[in-house]
Amino acid sequence: MDASSGWGGRGEAARNVLGEPLKVCCTQPMTGYYRTGSCETGPSDTGLHAVCAEMTAEFLAFSRAAGNDLSTPRPEFGFPGLKPGDRWCLCAARWREALDAGMAPRVVLAATHERALAVVTLDDLKRHALDLT
Repeated sequence: MDASSGWGGRGEAARNVLGEPLKVCCTQPMTGYYRTGSCETGPSDTGLHAVCAEMTAEFLAFSRAAGNDLSTPRPEFGFPGLKPGDRWCLCAARWREALDAGMAPRVVLAATHERALAVVTLDDLKRHALDLT
């Protein structure tokens, strides 16, 4: 895969939704499809883990009810379980689903991969941004 593929995957210059270099989302806990701390994505990431979001109790409960329990530790997979305040690379479709339900967590635009824009709008992301002044 080369940089012209537009994925901005491992080793490539990934871009965020603002068209700038993608920033790290979180390393404690380590997030991202590739577990690099960034919301990098690629063709094998069918869930498009591209939205850097800050967890809330409401969103974690919403996600659990929707079939994706992000709060329970799964040590066999090296997953510590998330708590409110943690940042995590969410599937863009799950974030949109939460948005439609009025439960969307806040996002970090600088750390949200541009590929998320295939599923969610920049305006919706901006309305939930933690990093806009």
